This record gives sequence, structure tokens and C-alpha cells, in this order.
Amino acid sequence: MSPDLGVCTAYLSVFPSEKAEETVHNVNENMKTIRFELGKRIGKQVRIIPELRFFLDDSLDYIERIDELLKK
Repeated sequence: MSPDLGVCTAYLSVFPSEKAEETVHNVNENMKTIRFELGKRIGKQVRIIPELRFFLDDSLDYIERIDELLKK
């Protein structure tokens, strides 16, 4: 969350990782719908419904790759 609570950045971990790019793309295409639904749920509790940003979290793939290299 940004300091003014106007922007929310979310990192998504997707399993299986082969479909990760496609899944994040689909979530970003439906961002307006997700923000609308969020607004319906928390609209009475906050002044501004935050702008949503979704990114792929590939840290688990990175860790797995490091483990494979260390085993060799």
C-alpha cells in the first residue's frame, strides 16, 4: 500500500508456474471488476478505493533454481 492508501500493489504466486503469465494477464484484464468488488466490500470503511496493481511473484521459481544449482 502506498502511504496515502491510494495504490495497492499485489504480487501473485501462481501454481503451476507454466500458466503464471496467462493468469496475471487475465487478472490485469479484469482489474476494474476486481476494484469494483473491493469497493463494494470496503467502501464504507475507507475514503478512497485503492488503484490495484498486480505483478507476478516468481521468487519461488528463483529459489527452486538456486536449490538445483546447489545440489550439483
